[in-house]
Amino acid sequence: MTDLQEIWVYLSGSPLFSLVLTLFAYHLGLTAYEKSGKSPLANPVAIAILIVIATLLTSGLSYEQYFEGAQFIHFLLGTATVSLAVPIAQGFHMLKGRMAGLLLALLMGGTVSIVSAVGIGLAFGVPSSLLLPMFAKSVTAPIAMGIVDASGISPTLTAIYAVTTGILGAIIARYVLDGLRIKDWTVRGFAIGVAAHGIGTSRAFSVHPQAGAFSSLGMGMHGILGAIILPPLLPWLTQGLKALA
Repeated sequence: MTDLQEIWVYLSGSPLFSLVLTLFAYHLGLTAYEKSGKSPLANPVAIAILIVIATLLTSGLSYEQYFEGAQFIHFLLGTATVSLAVPIAQGFHMLKGRMAGLLLALLMGGTVSIVSAVGIGLAFGVPSSLLLPMFAKSVTAPIAMGIVDASGISPTLTAIYAVTTGILGAIIARYVLDGLRIKDWTVRGFAIGVAAHGIGTSRAFSVHPQAGAFSSLGMGMHGILGAIILPPLLPWLTQGLKALA
């Protein structure tokens, strides 16, 4: 028993353990997702997060120790964000005759995502320090963290909100869109990409290739537009939110 404890202490202190844990947790989540018939309720990212959290809590491994190994995957977020240019370029021909409508939908979707989240938070008396990171929550996490970092807003909370938004969007989007009787895969995909960024897009690709393509477009366009529009607006939005709170 003592030997096993010593082995565990050695393994848990290695950055490789965190890397293997992250990959194994996602593998289990993906397996559960496929076994469930790709049910949106069995979201692989959500399952992986729960497995990692449970492991950290039961093992006593600190987040700082875990991140020493997980940072290798974290580094790839930047590369993945830049690679959004690929689906945008590949799907650019599909934008002919639709650009005005898609831009309007993007602006309305982005605005509603901010107003609804912040408005509900204000109604429940949530402190402004917790509401400020919500301004960029629907933009994909790496871009969202970059947007708020220079504004004194917590990038960590922003990332948490962005990931949570993506998971919830990937889970409930199907039921919301079905309830609204939206059957066009391009419309469904674009809506998911705008609202639930990368996590929603992975779900869209698993359902229908056209939905995945337009979800990529929605996510990429939202990321670019958010990176351009939000930074100069954040000081005024911050002052307004603090005045309301």
